[in-house]
Amino acid sequence: MSFTLRSRVVCCAMVCAWLGGCAVGPDFKTPAMPPSEQLLGTDDGTDRQKFSAEPVNADWWNLFNDPVLTSLESRVATQNLELQAAEARIHQSRARLRVVGADAYPTFSANASALRERASPNGILKLTGTSGAVSATAANGADPFGTSALQGELGSPPYSLWQYGVDATWEIDIWGKIRRAKESASATADATVYDREAVRVLVSAEVARTYLALRGVQSSLAIARRNQEITEGTLRLATRRVEQGVATRYTAASARADLATVTATIPDLERQRAALMNALALLLGEAPHALDSELAQDGGIPAPPALVPVGLPSDLAHRRPDILRAEAELHAATAAIGVAKANFYPSISLTGSFGIQALKFTEAGDWSARQFAVGPVLHLPIFEGGRLMGTLALTQARHQETAIRYRQTVLTAWHEVDDALTAYRAEQARDEQLGVAVENTRIAFRTAQQRYAHGASTFLSVLIAQRDLLAAENALTRSRTEVSIAMVKLYKALGGGWTPAIETAAR
Repeated sequence: MSFTLRSRVVCCAMVCAWLGGCAVGPDFKTPAMPPSEQLLGTDDGTDRQKFSAEPVNADWWNLFNDPVLTSLESRVATQNLELQAAEARIHQSRARLRVVGADAYPTFSANASALRERASPNGILKLTGTSGAVSATAANGADPFGTSALQGELGSPPYSLWQYGVDATWEIDIWGKIRRAKESASATADATVYDREAVRVLVSAEVARTYLALRGVQSSLAIARRNQEITEGTLRLATRRVEQGVATRYTAASARADLATVTATIPDLERQRAALMNALALLLGEAPHALDSELAQDGGIPAPPALVPVGLPSDLAHRRPDILRAEAELHAATAAIGVAKANFYPSISLTGSFGIQALKFTEAGDWSARQFAVGPVLHLPIFEGGRLMGTLALTQARHQETAIRYRQTVLTAWHEVDDALTAYRAEQARDEQLGVAVENTRIAFRTAQQRYAHGASTFLSVLIAQRDLLAAENALTRSRTEVSIAMVKLYKALGGGWTPAIETAAR
């Protein structure tokens, strides 16, 4: 390569690299959507459980102080199949990022061929007037690696062509098309990471909710069996009074009916218990009944702490992985506009090739048989039938949709948090009143039993008091379960269950 040609190539490369410092299309900026400062208000004017502005703990389920729940949550992080699928999607997106990023680098390839060729005498050879020429090389066939001694039809002989070499090409990213494409792919990879964390939040909340529901059903089952024993005692008392002639058969029949009613609730509660155990096994990627021995013992309904940390409203957008995912998707859509705009501008590629070409195998190693080509290639789009305009319009419309979806995600998050706080407070108030109701119903039931035993009241009053007690105890159990589940829903809305400082794609 001469000095002049080398200088031109170097100058062209320097100019292209300087122009490559710019990138068309808009730069991404995170939309500002600050939440209301009243969103996480901590004072509800009562003496019930309070909220604090302490940061939300990633392992918020530890606030229940339940070792079984903590064990389930630690295992679901590695065993849940939805999380494993989300992890696989991360690997896919990062692989796509590497594919897109490869366009920013030169490509090199090697090639080698050994071809036996023959030109058509009725083709381009007719224009040169040499179609009838016959090569006299190796007429006796002594040069098998050179031009064949066998004359082709109409005097066009076949020949051998030996060649090998290397090719290189590099597209200069003048308008930032490749950089915008890599930026978009990187943001998409980040979105898949946040998608995995959103799945983690959902799965951890679902494990806690299912576990608390299981404990609630087990408590209801214990209440049903305890009431079954009480009803059996009432039936024995009623039967004895009938035998003594101080009560009618109606009393014994009512007691038997009440016992059958209480007993009938047990099979359904056992069915619910089995279904919830299997639901937990499925969340942990286990076979049915795999957790029965671990969960069979009733440990009671775990109570939430007296002080619930909810953090600050300004931190909410950084804790909710679905908001961060929507933000990353908006970033990817913004960068895609730059790719679409860059297609309107000319592109320059530096290409080069070097190799050896010879008609004889014995000459394929000679330096004199070398050939090369080097220089820039300019591509300028002139007319493409509206394809570029349509692509840009499509990309901008997708960006607009993504921006709307981002705002919707943020607004939905604010509503979910506010609704979860309201539900938590309301369930606490309901639980307090149901506790008072159960205590007074128990007093009423004991009084009715004593009065009936002494003949001071009818069996109907005992039956009514017992049914009221059963209903009140079941309602209180459901309420206490719902209080704990309401806390789970609150932390799900707050984005608890993951660590925001996660590894995202390299930009």
